[in-house]
Amino acid sequence: MNLQRRKFLRQAQKGGVGLSVLGSTASWMALLNGPAHAGNQAEEQLSDSVRTALSQAVLQSGPPVPVLVTHQDKQDFNAWITATSHRLRQWMPHPDDRQEFLHTLWYEARRAGLSLSLVLGLIEVESAFRKYAISSAGARGYMQVMPFWTRSIGDGNESVLFHTQTQLRFVCVILRHMMARENGNLFLALGRYNGSRGQAPYPQAVLAAQKKWLQSVD
Repeated sequence: MNLQRRKFLRQAQKGGVGLSVLGSTASWMALLNGPAHAGNQAEEQLSDSVRTALSQAVLQSGPPVPVLVTHQDKQDFNAWITATSHRLRQWMPHPDDRQEFLHTLWYEARRAGLSLSLVLGLIEVESAFRKYAISSAGARGYMQVMPFWTRSIGDGNESVLFHTQTQLRFVCVILRHMMARENGNLFLALGRYNGSRGQAPYPQAVLAAQKKWLQSVD
């Protein structure tokens, strides 16, 4: 983890990172332009039943097509896409990239029962929305998934972690599992995801980043 990111996490621990800091594009980008920092995730021993359940959740096929049943659902989705795409431009300048990414994120977050803003905040902290980010420990992609997860609940093919839908599905499934392990305690689940369970800086950084992505549809 570089010095700028350490400074950010110290500020978050003190409660000093909020909308005033996150609202400054220059400051926020400066903090996240360094190398991806994940890699402290610990490989957990999974029971056979949990491993099977997670594997099935990861391997279930299905295109990232949002399920929009009512007219209100469609309005909410379109409003979210428009607002979020606008905010995402600083990281993803190409509209087609944003469209694919956001459609997939909506689908996978909803599928896992996770907050859209939480997933966006996690990605911002982990990789600053860099699809091909690799940390010094070998964690990969937007959400810095450690390759051991592909062996634990996948088919062992690490290259899939650079595929947008596969990576988002892995992380949403893993984070949902960790929240279940922590009885719904998001603070502890985020710490477990990062390999720093019980320590404040990482969860506070993610929760601070989450605030700027919050919308009513969340």
